Amino acid sequence: MVKIIVIFCLILGAFSINAQQKVSDSLYGQLISLEEISVSGLRASGEIPITFSEVTAKELSTRNLGQDLPILLNFLPSVVTTSDAGSGIGYTGIRIRGIDATRVNVTINGIPYNDAESQGTFWVNLPDLTSSIESIQLQRGVGTSTNGSSAFGASINILTDGISEKRFTKISKSFGSFGSQKTTVKHSTGIINDHFEFSGRYSKIKSDGYIDRASSDLKSYFFQGVYTNKNTLLKAIIFGGSEITYQSWYGVDKSILKSNRTYNSAGEIYDSNLNLLGYYDNQVDDYKQDHYQFHWNEKISSKINFSLGVNYTYGRGFYEEYNNNQTLESLQLNQINIGSITVNKTDNITQKWLDNNYYVGTFSLQYYSDNTDIVIGGSYGKYIGDHYGNLIWAKFSSNALPNHKFYKNQGNKNDATVYWKINQDVNDRLSIFGDVQYRKIKYDIEGVVNGPKRISVNDTFSFFNPKIGLNYKANNSRLFYISYAKAHREPNRTDYENGTPKSEKLDDYEAGIRIKKSKIQSQVNLYYMNYKDQLVLTGQIDQVGSPIRKNIGNSYRFGLELESFIEINSKFSWSPNFSLSKNKNKNFSFKLDGEIKNLGETNISYSPSLVAGNSIVFSPNSFFSLGILSKYVGEQFMGNIDSNLSKLDSYFINDFRVNYSVISKKWFKEIQLSLLVNNVLNKKYTSNGYFYTYDDTWSNPQAIKTIEGASYYPQAGINFLIGTNINF
Repeated sequence: MVKIIVIFCLILGAFSINAQQKVSDSLYGQLISLEEISVSGLRASGEIPITFSEVTAKELSTRNLGQDLPILLNFLPSVVTTSDAGSGIGYTGIRIRGIDATRVNVTINGIPYNDAESQGTFWVNLPDLTSSIESIQLQRGVGTSTNGSSAFGASINILTDGISEKRFTKISKSFGSFGSQKTTVKHSTGIINDHFEFSGRYSKIKSDGYIDRASSDLKSYFFQGVYTNKNTLLKAIIFGGSEITYQSWYGVDKSILKSNRTYNSAGEIYDSNLNLLGYYDNQVDDYKQDHYQFHWNEKISSKINFSLGVNYTYGRGFYEEYNNNQTLESLQLNQINIGSITVNKTDNITQKWLDNNYYVGTFSLQYYSDNTDIVIGGSYGKYIGDHYGNLIWAKFSSNALPNHKFYKNQGNKNDATVYWKINQDVNDRLSIFGDVQYRKIKYDIEGVVNGPKRISVNDTFSFFNPKIGLNYKANNSRLFYISYAKAHREPNRTDYENGTPKSEKLDDYEAGIRIKKSKIQSQVNLYYMNYKDQLVLTGQIDQVGSPIRKNIGNSYRFGLELESFIEINSKFSWSPNFSLSKNKNKNFSFKLDGEIKNLGETNISYSPSLVAGNSIVFSPNSFFSLGILSKYVGEQFMGNIDSNLSKLDSYFINDFRVNYSVISKKWFKEIQLSLLVNNVLNKKYTSNGYFYTYDDTWSNPQAIKTIEGASYYPQAGINFLIGTNINF
C-alpha cells in the first residue's frame, strides 16, 4: 500500500505541473450538480417531511484535529457520543435518540457502510475520514428509504470530497494531550482540460489515550480520479485505513472510578497466586479495511438523472489477547495428566480473526419537474465473513498443532432493496410525499463460535416499509410537516449468538415546523416511535466488547426536538438545540431472585430524557473565530430494570475553540491555526458503561439472589489539541 501511495502522489504531481486551472463558473456549477446526483435520491430536502440536520466540510474543519467523526457530531440534536479511550481517538460510538450504532444506517456516497453482520459502524477503521468529507446529512427517525440496513432511529448520509476547481496542496499537523498527534497531506490537480481531476489524501494519527495503555496507531488514505463532461460524471475512489488500538473496553467499577479513573485491566498477567506480574504488550485490536468505489452519474435530460454505484470492501484483522487460567475445553484441547495432577486450565495468547468481503451495487433514477419529483432506486449487497480463533501460545498446549483453531465459522448475507419515492405539489402551499421500500435479506451462519459451541442460522426476511407525509407552506418563512413511516429490521450476529431473536418493527410518527428568516433558522419536531420486539441493549457486553441486545416486547420513544441558528449581529451567532424525551418499556418482565417479575413501565437503557447542545461563535472578521460549545446529557440507565447501580449520572461539558487564518501570496496561500480545549471546566464524567446481573445459587440454594454489577468508561478531564493547516 505504501508503494501505491507513493506512485499515486507522483502521478498527481505530474498532472499538477500541466494542469489547466481555468474553468467556467457555469461548468463548475454543473460539476457540483452531477456530484450530488449519487446522494440526492437518499437525502431529504426542506420540501420533504423528514427531520434532519446538515453539516458542511467547513463546519467540520473548525474542530478536525484528530478526533473521530462521532465526536465531531457530538453537538447535533439528540446525539450522545462515547469514547473507550476517553479522549475521542480510537474506538468511539454515537447514539441518536437513544438508538445505538447498530440501528443507525450509514452510507458513504450512497454505499452502505454498516457492517453487514454486526450492523455496527466502526469509525476507527476509517481514521480522519473527516478530512475527505464534503457534507453530512443526519436524518432522525426512520427518514427516507436508503440503501443497506434499515434506519431504526437515524441515518447518516456522507458525501465525500467533491471536484476541486483549482489545484492545491494542504499539509495539516496537530498535537495535544495524551501524546495525541495527527498528520495529513492532501493534494488535488484541479480540473485538467475541463474534464479530469485527480486528488488524494494520506493521514496518520497516534495517541496514548486518557485511559492507561489505551493507545491508538491509525493510518488512512483517500484517492479519487474523476472524468466529466457536460452531462456525465465518472468517479473512481479508493479509500481505507488500518488501526492498532490497545484494548480498553473493560471499564472500571464504581470503587476504582473514585480512586483510579484511568485504570485498565486489559492485558494483565498474573501468577498462580494471583500476583500481578505486568501487562501483555500486544493486547490489541489490529484491523485493516479497504474500499473500492466506482460511481457513474448521468444527466439524461433537464428533468431526468441517473446514478450507478459499485463497491467492494475488504476487511481483515484480529483481537489479540493474553488469557489467564483459561479452560483447555474452551480452546478445544484435551486435559493433561501429569502424574497424579490433572491440568484443565492454562495461560495462553489467542487471536480472534475476522476476514470479510463485501460487494454492493446501487442505482437511482430521478425525475424532477416543477410539481413532481420521483426517485426509483435500490441496492444489492453480498457479504462473506470468515470468523476463526488461532491459538498463538499456551503454557500447556495439550494436543494443539501449529496454528491451532479453537473455533471457526462463516457468515453469509445477501441484502436486496428497492424503493420508489414521490413528492407531489398539490398546490402552491401543499405537497404530499410518498415512499415505498421492499427489502429482502438472507442470512446464514454455520460452524463453531467461541466457547466453543455450535451455531447454525438460516433465516430469510422480507420487509415492506411504507412512508407518507404532508408539507404545508404557510408563507415564505414557515413550513409545517407531518409524516408516518414503518420500518423493520433483522437481528444482528451477536443477537443470534446470544439466543433466538426476532426481527423488530417500528411505527414512526413525526410532526414539525421549519422557520427560515433572514437571521433566524429554526426547526421544532415532535416524534412518537412505537416499537414491537425492539432489540434493546441489555447493558451487557460480550467477550470482545460488543453490546448484547434482547427483544423486549412493546416499547416507545416520545420526544420533542428543537434546533436553531440565530445571527445575533454581524459578529455573534448562537446555535442552541435540545431534546426532551420519554423512552419506556411497556410491561417489562425480568428474572429477579429466581422469579420472573413484571416490572411494569421501565426506562429503556441508554436513553437520557434530556440532551442539549449549545454553540456561541464570535467572528469579528473572516480570518478569526472563537467558539464556546456546550453539551448536557441527562441521567440514563445502562439496563432496563431501573437499578440505581446501572445509572449514569448527568453531565455538562464545555469545549472552547479558536481558529485564525493568515493569508499570504509569497510562500503559501493560507495558514490556518486552530486551538481546541475540550472539557475546559475539567468535569469528571462517564458517558458510557455496561451493566450485568447473575443469579447467586450457591450462597443459599433456598433463596436465590440476583447480583448486580456495573462498569464505567471515564472520559478525560480538561485536554487540548493545537493544529495548523498550510495551503499551497
